Amino acid sequence: MQASTHPLEPFFHQAVRNSYEGKLGLHDPDITTYVARLLCEFSQADKLYAVRDSMGHPIEELSALFEAADPVNGTAPSFDAERAVRKYIGDYALFVGGMYPDAMKSGHRRGPHATLGQLIQAGKESYYIVSQFNLFEYEPEAPLFARLSDGFERCVLGLALVRDELHKRKELPALN
Repeated sequence: MQASTHPLEPFFHQAVRNSYEGKLGLHDPDITTYVARLLCEFSQADKLYAVRDSMGHPIEELSALFEAADPVNGTAPSFDAERAVRKYIGDYALFVGGMYPDAMKSGHRRGPHATLGQLIQAGKESYYIVSQFNLFEYEPEAPLFARLSDGFERCVLGLALVRDELHKRKELPALN
C-alpha cells in the first residue's frame, strides 16, 4: 500500500472506519484503508471512467468491461491487463453500489448499464479474480481482494452508511 497523499484521505478514512467498524463491526484496517483511498481516487472525475477503448473513449457498459478484461476472447493484451480491468470493475461496483445506487435505476445511469444486483455480482466476482493473482508482485495484495470479494455486500452497505453520514453532515448548519 502507498503512503497517504490525498488531502481527503484522513477524512474519508475516519468516515469509512466509523461505518465499517462502528456500525457494521467490520474490523479490517486494510479494507478500511483501501476503501478510503478508493473514495479519494474516485473523487477525481477522470478516474471514475478510467478504462478506455482503442479510440480513447471511456468504456461504460458492463459487457464491454468484461470484454476488455478478457485476455483470451476479449481485448485485454495480457493477464496483467485482465487484473487491472477486473480491479477497476470491483472498485467501480463498490463505489457506485455504495455511494450512488440510485444511478443504476433505469434512465438515470451512466456507466455499466446493468442493475444494481448485476453490478454487485460483477464487483464481487472481479475482486475474486483479482485475488487469484496471488504470485510474484501481486501476492501481498491477494488476501485483501479475497476479503473484499467475500464481504463485498457488506462493504457496499458500509459505503451506503458513509454516504448517509455525509448527507447528514451537509445538512448541519455551519458553526461560526
